[in-house]
Amino acid sequence: MSKELKKYIAEFIGTAILVLFGCGTAVVTHGEIVPTALAFGLAIVATAYAIGDISGCHVNPAVSLAMFLNKKLKAKEFCGYVVAQVLGALGGSLLLWAILTLTGANKAIVNLGANSFISTTAGGIWASLIVEVILTFVFIYTILGVTSDKNKAHIAGIVIGLTLTFVHILGINLTGTSVNPARSLAPAILMGGDALSQVWGFIIAPLVGAALAACAYKYLNKQ
Repeated sequence: MSKELKKYIAEFIGTAILVLFGCGTAVVTHGEIVPTALAFGLAIVATAYAIGDISGCHVNPAVSLAMFLNKKLKAKEFCGYVVAQVLGALGGSLLLWAILTLTGANKAIVNLGANSFISTTAGGIWASLIVEVILTFVFIYTILGVTSDKNKAHIAGIVIGLTLTFVHILGINLTGTSVNPARSLAPAILMGGDALSQVWGFIIAPLVGAALAACAYKYLNKQ
């Protein structure tokens, strides 16, 4: 098996785990802030130490974009990562749907952890986009900082997981917290309706936040 294929499979598995446990916890706890935030954060900690040495454990197109913009990822690899992440997110969402269906829990479920705008007014949409840009900026900037120093490699997974946890604590009651286009796209595709009509915002805003973080890191941190 080629090294590139191993990376893509690792990203598929890692993203599936993130979506299954993160969105799954959001669904079964009805969006309770602490359990949901911890589920997303701990999923990152687990996958970082499981597949970090294989693919870097991006499990997020926004992370891959930042790495690409900072020349840590080639264009071909970037495309492969994004495809693997989206497919992994779909796999995680489908597995969550299957679990909820088999257990009969889907009768009480209104979504699969899909994100939504604060409101559908112009002000609410803009506020949602700004929130997602800010949350993603903080998350990606932290990732770039902690992964740039080899001396911090042993704690990188923990730092990144804790950062994802605290951005969720702020964002869950606002937008549901995306900061990850693949994590948002998968449940939206399966749910359709409002989730699908609003998902564009949770694709664009995290990518903008990631690009801003990559630029900030390039000009502020790199010597």
